[in-house]
Amino acid sequence: MQAIRVHETGDADRLTLKDVPPPEPADGQSLVQVHYAGINYTEVYQRSGVTRVTLPSTPGSEGVGVIMQSTRFPVGTRVGWVGVPGAYAEAAVVPDHRLVALPDDVSDETAAAILLQGITAQYLAEDSYAPHTGDVAVVHAAARGVGLLLTQLLVAKGVTVIGTTSTDAKAVLAQKAGAAQVIRYDRDDVAAAVRATHPDGVQVVYDSVGQATWNASLRALRRRGTLVLYGHASGKVAPIDPMLLAQRGSLTLTRPLIGDFIATQDALQARADRLFGWLRDGTLRPSITQTYTLADTAQAHRDLEARRTSGKLLLRIIQ
Repeated sequence: MQAIRVHETGDADRLTLKDVPPPEPADGQSLVQVHYAGINYTEVYQRSGVTRVTLPSTPGSEGVGVIMQSTRFPVGTRVGWVGVPGAYAEAAVVPDHRLVALPDDVSDETAAAILLQGITAQYLAEDSYAPHTGDVAVVHAAARGVGLLLTQLLVAKGVTVIGTTSTDAKAVLAQKAGAAQVIRYDRDDVAAAVRATHPDGVQVVYDSVGQATWNASLRALRRRGTLVLYGHASGKVAPIDPMLLAQRGSLTLTRPLIGDFIATQDALQARADRLFGWLRDGTLRPSITQTYTLADTAQAHRDLEARRTSGKLLLRIIQ
């Protein structure tokens, strides 16, 4: 079978397409023929060495396909999964407790676009910080995959969203998702722009950009506000002196990871079921902006890192 392999960390050229033997499932695992893989920034972190993984490796933290071999599901069952590497391949071995059976009314493409980023948006908006109607939230990178879904979800909860983007075109996408105000974080003083319309600051900032934005995120918060730092697309944030949080107004800082929110099969299924419900009632509207082939995986990573993309990127593997 064909798979993307990474033998050493580095730039996108480290992603190479190889012929490899199909993986063999062990007890408690299923073999899945992969139809689509979601492309996420977590794979960029792993490929570049920001996040350490055992090499050689096959990236891909999120996939959709059909069961080829399993003791839990009948052969041919459509399934999706998140938080397990190996989706950038024609077949993957996935622990049974990380698999979700897909309902008939959710297509392969939609499932691949919604599972990881949708679950992330869900725990950000309901667990990392639970906003109330009337709250104001800043969502950095509001036109990217998680940002668009998070904006939609917060607006549905009665939250006023201030989005930040790096281009005017992306600002339009954030507005279409429901952002009441959009700030260009690449050129404007985000904190000053936020306080121009909300002098006391905002209740929560969701920050996936990291190094370039975290300080402005703190300055945009009101007293006892919360910074949810869930990514570092621009680089890792330096260690923060806890006294800085006190000096800024008894702020709360949290750094969530998806694995802690889907640690059991029941937890994963419950979160997936909420996503499917939001898809049906129109609360969430995933935006698939580009689909690549396995051979184009390196280009997909280059596009993502260069901030040329918005919405969700997919790899089409087998149809």
